[in-house]
Amino acid sequence: MRLPGEERGQRKRPLAGLVVVAVAVGYYLLGREIGHVDLQQLLEDIASTLGAWTYLLVGVFAFAETGAFVGLVVPGETVMLLGGAVAGQGAIDIYLLIAIAWFSAWLGDTTSFFVGRRLGRGFVMRHGPRVGITHERFERVEDYFSRHGGKTIFIGRWISLVRALAPFIAGSSEMRYRAFLPYSVLGTGLWASAHILIGYFFSRSVETAAKYAGRGAFLLATTIVVVVVGVVAVRHLKVEANRRAIVAWLGRHAATRWSVDLVRRFRPQLRFLWERVTPGGTFGLEFTSLMAILSVAGFVLVAYTVIVGGDPGPTPGDTTAVELVERLDAGWLVDIAKVFTGLGSFAVVGSLAFVCAAPLAARRRWAEFGVLVAGMVLIYIGVHELKDAVDRPRPEGGLIGVSGSSFPSAHAAYSTFYLWLAVTIVMRLRPGMARGAAVVAAGIALTALVGLSRVYLGVHYLSDVSAGWALGAAAFSLCAAVALVIVTVRQNGGRVAAGTGEDRK
Repeated sequence: MRLPGEERGQRKRPLAGLVVVAVAVGYYLLGREIGHVDLQQLLEDIASTLGAWTYLLVGVFAFAETGAFVGLVVPGETVMLLGGAVAGQGAIDIYLLIAIAWFSAWLGDTTSFFVGRRLGRGFVMRHGPRVGITHERFERVEDYFSRHGGKTIFIGRWISLVRALAPFIAGSSEMRYRAFLPYSVLGTGLWASAHILIGYFFSRSVETAAKYAGRGAFLLATTIVVVVVGVVAVRHLKVEANRRAIVAWLGRHAATRWSVDLVRRFRPQLRFLWERVTPGGTFGLEFTSLMAILSVAGFVLVAYTVIVGGDPGPTPGDTTAVELVERLDAGWLVDIAKVFTGLGSFAVVGSLAFVCAAPLAARRRWAEFGVLVAGMVLIYIGVHELKDAVDRPRPEGGLIGVSGSSFPSAHAAYSTFYLWLAVTIVMRLRPGMARGAAVVAAGIALTALVGLSRVYLGVHYLSDVSAGWALGAAAFSLCAAVALVIVTVRQNGGRVAAGTGEDRK
C-alpha cells in the first residue's frame, strides 16, 4: 500500500524528467540556430557600430554567464570570440578587454555564489522536491561540494550548463568562499583569456576561431570523461575486496597473469611513486590559491609591460591619478609620503629581509627561508631587467630626487615583502594566532601606502606602481608554489619510505 507522499513523488518524477528533456532539447536547438549565424558579418557590424562599446558588451555577457544565469540560454564563448576578433582588427585594446572579461566573469561567479548562499539552501529544500531534488540528494550534493567543489568550479567553467549553475550550487551547499575564490579566479581568467585570444588571432576568420574553440571544447570534455573514469576506477580499487577480485580475475587468464606478477614484484616502488604524485591535506587549495595570485599578477605585469613598451606616455589611468594627486596637494601629506616611500627602498626592505631570514634559518624553516630569499632575488633581478628593457621616462616635476627608468616601481615591488611577511606569520609561523586578520590587513596597507607614496611624490606613474606590485606578488607566489610542491613531495616520500621499510620487515 502506497502512502500519499509516495504517490506524489511518483507523479513528480515524470514531470522532472520532462523538464530536463525540454531544457536539453531547447539548448540543442538554440545552439543549432546560433551556429547558422554569419559570425564574420556579425563581427564587422559590431566593430563598425560598437567600437569601444565592445568592452561593455563583453563585460555584461561575462558577468551574466553565471551572475544572471544567461549561460543557460546563450553560451558566452561566442561573445568572447567576437570581442577578441574586434580587438584583432585594432578597434579596442586586447589587454583591457581580457581584464574586463576576467573581472566581470569572476564578479558573476561571486554574485551567483552569494545568491546561492542567501537563497539557495532554503529555496532548494522548499522547491527542490518538485523537480526531483530531494533532501537526501541535496545533502549528497553538499557533501560532494565539500570535497570536490573547487575542481567542479574550475572544470565546470568550460562546460556551459555547469558553468551557469555551479557557483549558485556551491553557495547553496555552504561551500566556503575562501575555498571557492581561487578556483573561480583561475577558471574565469583562463576561460576568458583563451576564448578572447582565439578570436584575436583568428580575427580574419571568426568562423575558423569558432571551429577551433569547438574542437578545444570537445577535447576538454573528452579529457574530463577520462579523468572521471579514472577517479571512479581508483575509488573502486581502494576497496580491498574489489582489488582482490580483480587480481583473482587477472591471475586466472594467461594473457593477463604477467601483469599480476609484475605488480607484485615492484609493489614497494609503485606505492612510492603513487604517494609522491598524490599529495594530501590542503595542498590543492593552497596551490590553487598561489596559482590564482600568480596568474593575476603575471597578467597585470605583462599587460603593462607591453602597453608601456609601445607607448611610454601616461595611460588614461595614470592621467586620472595625477589629477587626483593635484587635488590632494598638501604639505603634511608630502611629509607622510616621504616617510612611507623610505620604507620601500631596497636598503630598508633588504635589511628587514635579512633580519627575518636569520631566525628562519636558525629554526630550520627552510621552506619559508627559501621563499623569502628566492622571492627577493627574483624581484631585484626583475626590476632591473624591466627598467633596462622598457626605459620609460619618469614624470616631470617630482618632489624628490630620483634617477633611472620609471617602469616598474622598484619601491612598490620591494614593498610586497611586508604583505608576504604578514601572510607567512599568520598562515605558517603562527597559525590560528589572535588578530591574524589585523596583521594581514596591516601588511596590505603598508604595501599599498609605499606604492601610492611614489605616485603622490610624482616620481612614478600609477602603472609603474601597479606593475611593481604585480612583479612582487608574482615572484613570491611562484616561489611559494615551488616550495609547497617540494615540501609535499618530501613529506609523502618520507611516509612511503617508512612504509616500504615496514614491508621489508
